[in-house]
Amino acid sequence: QVQLVESGGGLVQPGGSLRLSCAASGSIFSIGSMGWYRQAPGKQRELIAAITSGGRTNYANSVKGRFTISRDDAKNTMYLQMSSLKPEDAAVYYCYAHIRSGYNEGSYDYWGQGTQVTVSS
Repeated sequence: QVQLVESGGGLVQPGGSLRLSCAASGSIFSIGSMGWYRQAPGKQRELIAAITSGGRTNYANSVKGRFTISRDDAKNTMYLQMSSLKPEDAAVYYCYAHIRSGYNEGSYDYWGQGTQVTVSS
């Protein structure tokens, strides 16, 4: 079994910063691409940042220059450093990871349970 657990969400004032973490645990042989989605009330879930196993990153225009995605493969953990937060960044943030559980196993996408980010004064 593979589990992704997010942490780091909370309430922050506009202009503030937060760092989200996404830790993978369980039967893990390798982790491929990882990323973050977010979903605000009444809106579709959107991909905001992704990182490949080689460290290549991609960002949605809405967060480019303000958010930084990174990963620590030794800890099976991914991070999202969020700066200059705006009220429109408020959402539930979900992480995903493309994980292979064993040498002869296929790779599957796993999801975290979500963590709430609220940006308000």
